[in-house]
Amino acid sequence: MKRKLLIANVLLLGLAAGVAVHLRRDWLEARSREQAVLAQRIRPVPPPPIGALPAAEPVRAAGYAEIAQKTLFSKDRNPDVIVEVPAPPPPKPMPPLPVFHGLLNLGDGATAILSEKPGAQHRDFRPGEQVGEFKLVAVNNEEIVLEWEGKTITKKVDDMIDRTPPPPAPAASAPATAARSVSVAPSSPAQAAPGEDLGGRGINACQKGDTSPAGTVAGGMRKVIKNNPFGASCYWEPVK
Repeated sequence: MKRKLLIANVLLLGLAAGVAVHLRRDWLEARSREQAVLAQRIRPVPPPPIGALPAAEPVRAAGYAEIAQKTLFSKDRNPDVIVEVPAPPPPKPMPPLPVFHGLLNLGDGATAILSEKPGAQHRDFRPGEQVGEFKLVAVNNEEIVLEWEGKTITKKVDDMIDRTPPPPAPAASAPATAARSVSVAPSSPAQAAPGEDLGGRGINACQKGDTSPAGTVAGGMRKVIKNNPFGASCYWEPVK
C-alpha cells in the first residue's frame, strides 16, 4: 500500500514539475515579445501643411442690416410688410331655374313660354331675352340653354316642367245655421239661513248661493266660515 502511495506521489511531483517548466517557458516567450514591441520606435506622421489665414474684412454697418431687420423684439423694424388678403366671398348660390310651360314656333324662330319661378305668371321669351336672373340662349323641343353669371346651363325641357299638383279647390262653405240664443235667467242669491242638518250634531250645512258673511245669525244659529289648506269650510252652529 505504501509502495503505491509513493509511486503516486512521485508521478504527481513529476507532473507538477512539467507544468512549472511549461508555464515558465510561456512566460519567458511572452516577456520577450513584450520587450520587442516596446523596443520598436514609431515614426511620427508629418503634420499637414497650414495655409495662410484669409485676411479679415473691415467691419461695415451694412453687414448687420439683416440682424437689425429681423430682430425678434421689434416688429416695426421688419421692412417686409405682410398684407393680409381677405378670404374670397363664398360663391353666389344659383337661384331656382325658370319653369318651362311650352314652345312656340310660328316660322320666325322658337319661342319658349316660361315663368321666372314656380307660381309666377308665364309669358313668351325669345333667345337673348332675360328670364329673371337667367338669360335665354337657345331652346328647342328637347333642350333649353340658359346663361347665369357667365355660366352656361343646359337642361332638358322635361326637367324644367313644374309637375307640382295644383292646390285643391276650397270646399264650398255650408250655409251657416242660425244660432239660437238661450237666455239663462240669473239665479237669485239664496236666503241667509241654515241648510240641511249634518248628522244630528246640531250643525247645519250652508246653502248653495248663500253669500252672507260669517257671523250672520238666523233661526238661532250663527254662520261660521273657516279657512284651511284645502279651501274654506262653511257651516251653521247653534248660538251659545
